[in-house]
Amino acid sequence: MIRLLTPPRLQCKRSTRKLFLLSLLFSAQVGLAKTKDPVLDSIVKEATQNSQLETLAHELMDVIGPRLVGTPQMQQANDWAVAKYKGWGIAARNEKWGEWRGWQRGISHIDMVHPRVRTLEGMQLAWSPSTKGKGVTAETITLPETVTDSMAFQKWLPNVKGKFVLISMPQPTGRPDYNWQEFATKESFEKMKAERTALTEAWRTKMAKMGYTTRTLPVALEKAGAAGVVMSNWSNGFGVNKIFSAYTKKIPTVDLSLEDYGMVYRLTASGQKPKINVQAESKERGMVPTFNTIAEIKGTQKPDEYVILSAHFDSWDGATGATDNGTGTLVMMEAMRILKKIYPNPKRTIMVGHWGSEEQGLNGSRSFVEDHPEIVSKIQAVFNQDNGTGRVVNLGGSGFLHSYEFLNRWLAPVPTEIRSHIQTNFPGAPGGGGSDHASFVAAGAPAFSLSSLSWSYGTYTWHTNRDTYDKIVFDDVRSNAILTAILAYMASEDPTTTSRERSVLPANQRTGQPGTWPAQTKPTRKGGG
Repeated sequence: MIRLLTPPRLQCKRSTRKLFLLSLLFSAQVGLAKTKDPVLDSIVKEATQNSQLETLAHELMDVIGPRLVGTPQMQQANDWAVAKYKGWGIAARNEKWGEWRGWQRGISHIDMVHPRVRTLEGMQLAWSPSTKGKGVTAETITLPETVTDSMAFQKWLPNVKGKFVLISMPQPTGRPDYNWQEFATKESFEKMKAERTALTEAWRTKMAKMGYTTRTLPVALEKAGAAGVVMSNWSNGFGVNKIFSAYTKKIPTVDLSLEDYGMVYRLTASGQKPKINVQAESKERGMVPTFNTIAEIKGTQKPDEYVILSAHFDSWDGATGATDNGTGTLVMMEAMRILKKIYPNPKRTIMVGHWGSEEQGLNGSRSFVEDHPEIVSKIQAVFNQDNGTGRVVNLGGSGFLHSYEFLNRWLAPVPTEIRSHIQTNFPGAPGGGGSDHASFVAAGAPAFSLSSLSWSYGTYTWHTNRDTYDKIVFDDVRSNAILTAILAYMASEDPTTTSRERSVLPANQRTGQPGTWPAQTKPTRKGGG
């Protein structure tokens, strides 16, 4: 903290001193009035009085839905965004970066038909093969209770033929730990945790002895003639599971809720021989082109220098991808809309990138960086948002030595009620690949993550079946749009060009070797097969 020294007390009459102080105060007020930027006020006013966030969210999440790479919904979202930008008078295009296995989700319906009838909560995983006609009905089977080694498992493997195989560990409780902490006795809570730890360790040991992983086991079961694979990837919260991709090519892979999976597992283990019917409709579409959506407001003084707003457009499809990364998408679209209306003639070009296939390895942004070195070399700054619905609370310097100078300068005019929540960290560390700003950092461009408050993101919405419109906190998203628009404006107007000088990274604590800057990684341009 910098301390200001008080000047020596003036030796004058009391009335003269009062007049002097009043004159200073008046001069300060005049100075503030002269330096107040009407663009900043207009950005805040437009964002608060004419917000389009709710409409954009409804159209993207409710109408279009999830945006799994290679699906018709992803292409629909690309085209929708281009139309939106053009409607706001912003030049926009879909830019092909590669191709992916095309797949279209259909109806998932899973029923237990024996020993009683119950419709189960579950869905097929992304890229799961479809079932035919009325689906597949078969008995369920668990993995063997104990396994001595991989040879013993190979001898057991023929037992799965014609059956649905339950491959996930049954959870001992569907209550998240915070619920136990609130209501259980300490002894009961500790007992549950000990039992869960022992069960988890025993399951890991069994999987290791079997010689398979969660990725390779479904393939082995498919080759052995299983009717399908049933799993439950619990996300440690009430009613919430992670939904990723299937590894089977011919038989369906489905995920059941913890509650229903546990019931079917117990019935199977107790010898009740339950049967389930799985209807998993989907359509293979071959390899399809994949795109980034790019829009830009051309600079008037330095058109070949760029301020880039960044958010990945794709999502997993367990739900509608509202907070991963629908909210980041909304922030960038709303910021661009506001800037076009309030600041239509920026000094530098303001560009937005809605990247494809971030979830499979930053493929869209890595492709853009690889394809456009002429842009990357002239980037003033990249602002990326990709971690939920909360207001931005962290901004680091991504390892750029002088980032504190320009980021603090750009943050200064942000309204106090937004800026006061943000902790800065300089020079910070370069992103290694968690989100799309890392693609630019690896290429040496100053790119920064606008990291937000959690709202239980990791448990309840990140890659889950509960990542839906109702989880969006629009007040926080609106604050983020204001912040982003102001940062873009300040970065565009800044008379100086940002420094790319890198800080010396600390040594790796594990190896003792000097820290190294992340290397630029080639994208996967053809995938999903």
